[in-house]
Amino acid sequence: MLAEKYRFIVVEGPIGAGKTALARQLADRMHTRLQLEDTGANPFLAKFYHDPERYALPAQLFFLFQRAGQMRELAQNDLFQQGSVTDFLLDKDPLFARLNLSDDEFKLYREIYRHLRPQAPRPDLVIYLQTPVETLMERIMQRNVGHEQTITLNYLTRITEGYSLFFHHYETSPLLIVNSESFDFSGEPKDFDLLLEKMAAMRGGREFFNRAD
Repeated sequence: MLAEKYRFIVVEGPIGAGKTALARQLADRMHTRLQLEDTGANPFLAKFYHDPERYALPAQLFFLFQRAGQMRELAQNDLFQQGSVTDFLLDKDPLFARLNLSDDEFKLYREIYRHLRPQAPRPDLVIYLQTPVETLMERIMQRNVGHEQTITLNYLTRITEGYSLFFHHYETSPLLIVNSESFDFSGEPKDFDLLLEKMAAMRGGREFFNRAD
């Protein structure tokens, strides 16, 4: 069973990729614990989108403290009693920091990250939802979340490129790279079932999942 094979699953991808929706589906199907990033709790996020230079550091540090706390809580739980699915990978946190912070701010962030970073459990599987930037922008506009409407195509492109570079070098856990533009996991049950079949067939390492597979 998938719940026995994968005790800890992380779903990742840029804003608009659908990682939270997929994480919910996986946790529901596998009857495991769901741990989501609470972006709404960050009081600096909306301010960051309107004034990035002023609010990038507090927004980034808030997320770092939040994510580290969630990983610390996860590490204290018995994953063999109840698995977990999350929609964020703590190792990816510096990606946004490098994109948004000045050199001096990034040095400060790295020091805090180094002292704060907990010994998080190693994911049994990371699912990276790879999505073209044009599709991400379209989805962001369609869902019409207030502060997200200020996201520019240039910023989203930088984020997408940062994700691609990060996962190009990622080797910590088995990685499934999914072309999320080809699938509708929320609207098409067959697509979700195909993903589960792909997960069941994986033997570790790095694999790709496209419509043509």
